[in-house]
Amino acid sequence: MDLALLRTFVTVHRAGSFTRAAALLGLSQPAVTSQIRTLERQLGRPLFLRRARGVTPTTIGDELAHKAAPHLDALVEIAQTGLDDHASVRTLHLAGPPEFTAERALPALVQLTGGSGPGLALRTSFGNADETLEGLAAGHHDLAITTTRPRGALLTATPLCDEEHVLVAAPRLASRIGPGKLRRKGAPALENFPMVEVHESLPFVSRYWASVFDSRPAASGTVIVPDLRAVLGCVATGAGLAVLPRYLCAMALERGDVVALHEPAVPPLRTYFLVVRTGTLAMPYIARAHERLLQSAADWD
Repeated sequence: MDLALLRTFVTVHRAGSFTRAAALLGLSQPAVTSQIRTLERQLGRPLFLRRARGVTPTTIGDELAHKAAPHLDALVEIAQTGLDDHASVRTLHLAGPPEFTAERALPALVQLTGGSGPGLALRTSFGNADETLEGLAAGHHDLAITTTRPRGALLTATPLCDEEHVLVAAPRLASRIGPGKLRRKGAPALENFPMVEVHESLPFVSRYWASVFDSRPAASGTVIVPDLRAVLGCVATGAGLAVLPRYLCAMALERGDVVALHEPAVPPLRTYFLVVRTGTLAMPYIARAHERLLQSAADWD
């Protein structure tokens, strides 16, 4: 059986679409369709059911993918290991949210860009979860960090770390609220205070209010800036309240630039996932970066 046909088949099985598989393989959609039809003729069985949107594997298709995919991935690993032995630098294309990528991921990965052995070059893209996963699925990135766990077989996600969220304000603004009032009244105690957020929908504030106060925020955003580091800067100058990841504001809290307004018994958490296209961890340079991030995450507070 032609290995090229099996490679195309496994890619279609993981992608759930001839169009997406064609983009990943660098082939035209008619070429992918022709290869799948050739393989189906050779086997004498249908491998996919054609749907309005993409394809669904038959039970025969699922069985073949289960048997063939590990062997194809192993062949890729052998080929890529040999390539790494002779290549001076491999380029890793990383995508993720700007703040977490800059503050957490890149400091961990730059350690792989020097030293002995095959080098690693980094190219980074920032975006929201949907954009990041779409780009990864299309082959634009090698590795992605996202707060959304992807569905389907094309992408594989590994939990990376949990992020604790903290309600913060500048000390002068916090003194107008007082912990006693907030404990007694809950969210209504904050109704008249300005909010600083990354988007008009108040994603961080809304998530915190729902988790801690079991309510929705009554105030709208006073300052909207699409970067959490800028949100922190605005809060420190007294522009308003904000909900921020603890790792991002830890030093500001320690210095007293901002203070935590509330310490709930169960703080809101958000999980980050490390995502790759299924099978690409067979490539040593992606596997090294993946392993390095998981190791580093164990030491993140």
